[in-house]
Amino acid sequence: MSEGLEARRAAIAAVHAVMAGKSALDGALNNTPEMRVMEARDRAFARQLAATTLRRAGQTEALLARFLNRPLPDNAALGRTILLVGAAQMLWLGTPAHAAVSSSVAIAKENKATERLAGLVNAVLRKVARAGRTDADRIPVVLNLPAWLRESWTKAYGGKRAAAIAEAVTRDPPLDLTVKNPADAEKWAEALEAKVLSTGTLRKAGIGDITALPGYAEGEWWAQDAGAALPALLLGAKTGERVLDLCAAPGGKTMQLAATGASVTALDASPKRLKRVEENLARTGLKAECVAADGRNWTAPQPFDAILVDAPCTSTGTLRRRPDVAYAKSPEDVASLASIQDDLVKAAFANLKPGGRMVICTCSLQPEEGELWLKRILAVEPGLKLDPVKPEELPGLREAVEKDGSVRLTPEMWANRNGIDGFFIARLIRRKA
Repeated sequence: MSEGLEARRAAIAAVHAVMAGKSALDGALNNTPEMRVMEARDRAFARQLAATTLRRAGQTEALLARFLNRPLPDNAALGRTILLVGAAQMLWLGTPAHAAVSSSVAIAKENKATERLAGLVNAVLRKVARAGRTDADRIPVVLNLPAWLRESWTKAYGGKRAAAIAEAVTRDPPLDLTVKNPADAEKWAEALEAKVLSTGTLRKAGIGDITALPGYAEGEWWAQDAGAALPALLLGAKTGERVLDLCAAPGGKTMQLAATGASVTALDASPKRLKRVEENLARTGLKAECVAADGRNWTAPQPFDAILVDAPCTSTGTLRRRPDVAYAKSPEDVASLASIQDDLVKAAFANLKPGGRMVICTCSLQPEEGELWLKRILAVEPGLKLDPVKPEELPGLREAVEKDGSVRLTPEMWANRNGIDGFFIARLIRRKA
């Protein structure tokens, strides 16, 4: 009975904390006592179980509801989480019913708040096992999204595409890597048993412990979603140019820019997060000046040739990697972040030399943080003009280039390659006069 209990306890505790709005997933997992003593394989299972439960919560809850005579009371939230995690591992991870049911009942009995629900957990999960994956798959996948996201994406992208996005974010993401020297991409693809994507990113199935992979310690590559690698690529930094990476942490884009031979300044408001940038630069042997400051009111000694503005946002394009975002963000966050995004672009404009280039981006699927953000910028800053991205600049992703030359990535793109994070990207030029 003890086999697998620690991993399941950790997953239940983490899901419970995320759904209560108290923590991000990785933080919640790392705060459980079990994660500190488990072996790597069990830690990986705990994370996969928690992430899968969060990604598929809507469908799982809808199936559970069929077997509950009445909804569980508010004071039985932990019991609800035990049911959710127990059902999710059977439905979506293929865990044998006896293992999922028995472990869920055992964990319910361990806690005074849930021991009275042990019989209910046993009965309901047995019914879930009999219903199985076929019944769960009939439940609309869009139910996994919070209502506000479901409505927002349906309005922005239409019902069919919103459903495709919702399906895409239920899948486990691959491991995407950016190679320090693009000329070595094929060499490292072979060493890492990865594939080189059309945009140059290396993609490897599964994630696991990346620090144990060849080339990590030597700093030959870093983990970075294929979508997150595109803004720096489209900025087109050149050797000797002065380039600013605004909101730089954790440093993937900074390293991309530094690898071009540009003179890079990495700026971030958080000294703690900036330390991660410095650590990543040290590992890869790349150079950048790191500055801890609020980009909204920081002035450079001299203007830059190019600036990358990766603005704070709701991160709704990253749900497949960060399923906790669905529980942490709300429409109010979209509105409150808009002023920060606008102010960062104003400050970047002031630090950009005439004729200089600026790329703005967010890892959000919300139009207010993308297409509408661009419209706001162009309406209030006549000194900036759009520099359209050409479809041939994004081989294999031509459909992401909009009519105006901005870029809209959505997670269902590259479905046959295991998807991509959602991003909005636009390239601008400061007028010379």
